[in-house]
Amino acid sequence: MTIQSAFTLLLALSLVDMGNAERILGAYIFQRHGDRTAKALAPTKLTDLGYTEEYMSGSFFNNRYISSSSAFQIEGISTEIVSLSQITASAPQDTVIQNSGQAFLQGLYPPIGTAANETLRNGSTVQSPLNGYQLIPMSDVQSGSGSEDNTWLQSTSSCSKAEVSSNNYLFSNSYKDLLKSTETMYQSLSPYVSSIIPSDQLSFKNAYTIWDLLNVASIHNGTGTALPSSQEMKNLLVLANNHEYNLAYSSNDTIRAVAGMTLAGQVVTALNKTITSGGKSKLNIQFGAYSTFLSYFGLAGLGAENVNFTGMPDYASSMTWELVTNASGSGMPSESDISVRFMFHNGTSITGSTQLQAYPLYNLTATTLPWTQFVHDTNQFAISTQSQWCQSCGNTTGICSSSANESSDGSSSSSSSSSSSGGMSLAVAGVIGAMVTLGVLAGFTALVMIVFGLRFVRKSTLAAFSRGSGSDASMAAPAFKRPSV
Repeated sequence: MTIQSAFTLLLALSLVDMGNAERILGAYIFQRHGDRTAKALAPTKLTDLGYTEEYMSGSFFNNRYISSSSAFQIEGISTEIVSLSQITASAPQDTVIQNSGQAFLQGLYPPIGTAANETLRNGSTVQSPLNGYQLIPMSDVQSGSGSEDNTWLQSTSSCSKAEVSSNNYLFSNSYKDLLKSTETMYQSLSPYVSSIIPSDQLSFKNAYTIWDLLNVASIHNGTGTALPSSQEMKNLLVLANNHEYNLAYSSNDTIRAVAGMTLAGQVVTALNKTITSGGKSKLNIQFGAYSTFLSYFGLAGLGAENVNFTGMPDYASSMTWELVTNASGSGMPSESDISVRFMFHNGTSITGSTQLQAYPLYNLTATTLPWTQFVHDTNQFAISTQSQWCQSCGNTTGICSSSANESSDGSSSSSSSSSSSGGMSLAVAGVIGAMVTLGVLAGFTALVMIVFGLRFVRKSTLAAFSRGSGSDASMAAPAFKRPSV
């Protein structure tokens, strides 16, 4: 072997070692639903195109995180047959989003064929249906239910303060200016949408609904369908992006981004479970709508660095948070050796050439953050518990009724403690107060007796007097009796 060839081999081996130095300990994926019918024609449905987009996205993540041949395989994850203890999937109660989730999971863990067959004691073989289709359950998340039938996604958050905050945008000067300046343009769209959207609703106020209807038509309607020009469609998209981003996030009133706050809390909680469980929990996937992307983009400072993060992500887009380490060996390293990398991909991953791209969070420059720093920075805005959500949103009914009672009880206890911590207890103070009151009453009674010439009479004497006089006992003067303490 020549020196040059030996050097080439050594370089190649070193590159392999560098590539394999990083280990993926776990990941959290937030996935947007696939292509669907228009919201203006609710109830919305996932299209065949949308189903394919999600299935292909699931296959993409199988190749990245599940496949044994991937350099980014999650350490210790089951490669062929899903282990339900390793994976958690969730989605709101929404037909489009849940069906998208099922398609994604089919691609993530595809059917395993005869490997799913089961042999019974009597020797017979049960063939698994659908070629060994693997079932992965999805749990419900609180917010986002019915979001794809709703043109205003903030209302699906059920957060009172967030709804008020979003409504405040409609009173802002920037909104009013666009509402007025685009009035003629939106009215010119009447020939394209008049059968569905009346002219009195053609304005910037319904920017997303209008664009969404025309966008769906541009994908699914026949070539004979009249549509605005490509430049007009781009203009409508820019306006829809502006409208939705401002409804989903405000730097001056961050509760507007409650969807992103909640997601951030879920990410921290899930990745922390991966660490504390020693890697038993490996992959979390949540399915949702574009508003969660937008609100998280704003909170994480992504929109400040890249204007593309102020627009709605395409169907089947993905956000991922990877838990990584460069520590050698196997097993869960110490927290000081663990980092987090945020990655985003706009649109579906149908072609193998497209990859996730890493972006820095929180206006930093590094795309990989130490775990402790990621947790600290994320918790500046994250909502991680139901009681925290209730307090942040100002909700006191429904699931928040118990939190409101606990808060009230806590205030009462705190008040009681503060009242008694300054000296005597409340019980002692109460007894003293009662004695003082009785003393005042006794003094007042004595004064009355002196003024009116009254005197104390024994009860027995009074009874004898009553019997002797033959008067009705009920008419006798009442005896004065010292109150007991």
